[in-house]
Amino acid sequence: YYNKYRFLSYSRNEKMQVSLKRRFPDVQIVLGSIEDQISLTNAMRVFSPDFVIHAAALKHVDTAEISPIQAVKSNIVGSLNIIKAAFDSNVPLTIGVSTDKACDPDNNYGYTKSLMEKMFLESFTNKNKFLVCRFGNVTHSHGSVLPYWLRLRKDNKPLQLTDKNMTRLMFSREESVSLVHKLLTEGNKAKDPFILSKKMKTVNLHKLANLISKDIEEIGLRPGEKLFEVLISKNELPYTSVQGEYIFIHSELNKNNNTLDKIYSSETAVEMSKEEMIEIISETDESLKKSL
Repeated sequence: YYNKYRFLSYSRNEKMQVSLKRRFPDVQIVLGSIEDQISLTNAMRVFSPDFVIHAAALKHVDTAEISPIQAVKSNIVGSLNIIKAAFDSNVPLTIGVSTDKACDPDNNYGYTKSLMEKMFLESFTNKNKFLVCRFGNVTHSHGSVLPYWLRLRKDNKPLQLTDKNMTRLMFSREESVSLVHKLLTEGNKAKDPFILSKKMKTVNLHKLANLISKDIEEIGLRPGEKLFEVLISKNELPYTSVQGEYIFIHSELNKNNNTLDKIYSSETAVEMSKEEMIEIISETDESLKKSL
């Protein structure tokens, strides 16, 4: 989609902004924080975007447990600032990127993202639409376990694994981009607010780590961490509709017969095969396949 749209990246992370600009020269970068209402609103007024994709957040579960005030400032106040700036600049469509941890949350990160979802859906109007896409774990994204494990392997250090029974829903960066783009196309015709997600496969992290290295160190669960993640909860099932691989969570009960029939989680989803796990490990480096 790089050549289909004109992209503007608004972020306070200078290092990542420079890296982004080097890889994608046509992307215009603006340094600023979503916690700064003035600079955020000014950026939207100056550039008048056709749509906004809100992916900024404090994303690490253990960090949010240690620093709940900062989690609130970034994930809740920052999201509210996005809503205010989008209304002020009359942005037709704003998309919030959420996480499976927002579903039935029991840690600070999950609570803040759950509130972000609710704030966006509450703000929906026919003139200024606010919709949400809910992710699982995006492979090789910033903070993903895969780059961390591959660095440890390169340095001949043991892979740190929290628990051998831990499972996670995973999908590729390309799939995550496609999900956002699907929401962009659906958002243009949306009459009511909804959350969009998709069917993902589950990965046992011990099996995944074992493909990278046999030297594994089990370190125990970190603060706020769970053994498995729920993408669609029991309470959400009556509000869902399934269209192929996509799952919609609507604001009203679905009276048709195309609802999801059971909780969708890393415990109930289809498990990735060994070949599929090798594909996601070597996603950024094809030469890895030969050594796995």
